[in-house]
Amino acid sequence: MKNPTIPDLITCVLPVDRNAEIKKTLKALRSSGVVARIILIGDPAVIPDALDVVGISNGNLFSTQTIREFTQKINTRYTLICTKSLPFDLGQNALSRMMQVSEATSAGMVYSDFFEQIHEIVKPHPVIEYLDGSLRDDFDFGSLMLYRTDIMVAAVEKMDQLFELAGLYDLRLKVSQQHKLIHLPEILYTELELDTRKSGEKLFDYVDTRNRFKQIEMEQACTLHLKAVGAWLPPIFRELFFSDDDFELEASVIIPVRNRAKTISDAINSVLSQETEFDFNLIIVDNHSTDGTTELIRTFAESDDRIIHVIPKRNDLGIGGCWNEAVNHASCGKFAIQLDSDDLYIDNTVIKRIVDTFYEQRCAMVIGSYQMVNFNLESIPPGLIDHKEWTPDNGRNNALRINGLGAPRAFYTPVLREIQVPNVSYGEDYAVGLAISRHFRIGRIYNPLYLCRRWDENSDSSLDIATMNAHNFYKDKVRTLELWSRQKLVKDQQ
Repeated sequence: MKNPTIPDLITCVLPVDRNAEIKKTLKALRSSGVVARIILIGDPAVIPDALDVVGISNGNLFSTQTIREFTQKINTRYTLICTKSLPFDLGQNALSRMMQVSEATSAGMVYSDFFEQIHEIVKPHPVIEYLDGSLRDDFDFGSLMLYRTDIMVAAVEKMDQLFELAGLYDLRLKVSQQHKLIHLPEILYTELELDTRKSGEKLFDYVDTRNRFKQIEMEQACTLHLKAVGAWLPPIFRELFFSDDDFELEASVIIPVRNRAKTISDAINSVLSQETEFDFNLIIVDNHSTDGTTELIRTFAESDDRIIHVIPKRNDLGIGGCWNEAVNHASCGKFAIQLDSDDLYIDNTVIKRIVDTFYEQRCAMVIGSYQMVNFNLESIPPGLIDHKEWTPDNGRNNALRINGLGAPRAFYTPVLREIQVPNVSYGEDYAVGLAISRHFRIGRIYNPLYLCRRWDENSDSSLDIATMNAHNFYKDKVRTLELWSRQKLVKDQQ
């Protein structure tokens, strides 16, 4: 072990609990040859009495107070923060490599790819680049993040608000305001992973009501960041006057579909059973199905002239492109209302409630709530997804942090025709929602409007890491473009 007074080494900060295999972790850090001091945060009973170990008893790594406390104990040039109490193995020259990159680039923080061990299986876990719009509080850095200590301390000095759970998130946002967070695409360590749920099961963690206190803190930290970088928008919106529009129909339900013969009939029937005092139609964009879906739609259309069956001439359309086909169709109504091809409306009043909300809240987009069910329409956890984190005053700012805005979605057709939908099959709804919220109100309905089926054929039910990374990178890119647009808007208004 090198002399802990040498300033160009690393202090490692990590949480511990009674189940932590702390001896293995300490051995890995000491054998690196570049760790001068180790700060353990948590249960004092498992903190060993050693010269190079400092304990912060009963602390919480994610709290502002704990972060302030451990930064006062660091006298090395670098600080390695480990976010898990599980043991990890360092690769060859792993920490030296991270220091080398940080020194050469003046990075505020460096993170890397890693090996993920689940049971006895070890496989690569690549992560993605950090962008200006990577504002998700669940951004995957892996469990090891190397900060340059002086940059970290300067950021901590700006952390004026005390958080219990958002402190580490607040720290990296403040570091990112002046310095780069650099992704090193090299596998530098191995970490254990105990959360073995499929991607579709993790998808709704961010709206789990059990995490509500945490989400409130995360929103507060993100709001502070947006104000600091000149991207926060006050609740001032463009006014809409729906009476001036010339549409034959008040509303259209839009269903993009490809190969959903198992569920499309339920979706269609739930639309046709809707009761309204105005006329509406159903535009189904059949994206060249090959499993019998086309024939099913055709049968429905022959018996009900409210159904418009569109088969695009193009063969390169994603879900967003199918939406453009529908919303630009001559028969599209004043309001375009979404329904996925494997879901169905919860009762026969949904279209009426959505249209009423447009007029009541004078908004360009309405987002409802939905009930999670299995294929047989039986309720499953987490149950109701209502996105109650949305507030009229700050919803469009918090939208840059969360991973989705909710469903079902409905749009004022002239606004959607002006913006158009990105021709992709993931995140297209989020991109449109962000763009609309930049200028217009988004209305909310917190009662469930449809049943959202979760089953093995959902497009996001079980994704591999490469696909998840591609999805997350796309949304981060959309956030980045929106962040820059809002910064320009704020600057132009000054």
